[in-house]
Amino acid sequence: MRILGILGSPRIKGNCSRLMNKALEGAAHAGAETKSIELIKHTIKYCRDCRNCWIKNPELTIGICPLKDDMHSILEEYLHSDGYVFASPVYDVCVTALMKTFLERKIALTYREPEKHATIPSSRCPAEFKKLATLIVTGNCSDEYKEVMGDPCFEALESHLIIEQIETADKLYVGGVEDISEEAFAEKLEIAYQNGIRLVERIKKAREES
Repeated sequence: MRILGILGSPRIKGNCSRLMNKALEGAAHAGAETKSIELIKHTIKYCRDCRNCWIKNPELTIGICPLKDDMHSILEEYLHSDGYVFASPVYDVCVTALMKTFLERKIALTYREPEKHATIPSSRCPAEFKKLATLIVTGNCSDEYKEVMGDPCFEALESHLIIEQIETADKLYVGGVEDISEEAFAEKLEIAYQNGIRLVERIKKAREES
């Protein structure tokens, strides 16, 4: 089993990164192979809405995008993974521009027949709910603001995942990171670690039940 971490923070050693890596550590403890992709290290150009990737070549697992960057190789890693840890800070009440750009370009994993206007495209490789994801969001606002700060980020991520038939195993909002104590943060790290373990266990269960 392979679990892929996707970091939407531009700070590769910040709190969000630490939480993602702790979740991956938990997944590894549960027997999974793990890898992380730090989006800031990659060239990901903005989607131009040319629609080439999602209305052509239905036989492909990844639609062809005319933009030349790292996105195709990232999506190959994504497809070959069995579960995911998405991690992003809250920037202006949503995920970062890095994560949002990645999500927009992930439309290459979908297909819609050209004549079916005003419909949602379908996944080229539906996971059939055998894959799961755990979501981590950090914010300067304290935990009591989760509904305002965290939930829009979770919704942005889950709206993409549901099209791919991927359920969410856990959602963790860590607030007050601006001045959080090491003791309090250690508790959040432990939650992330346990979420990583649970992610692997739930994927195994989903496969057994299929």
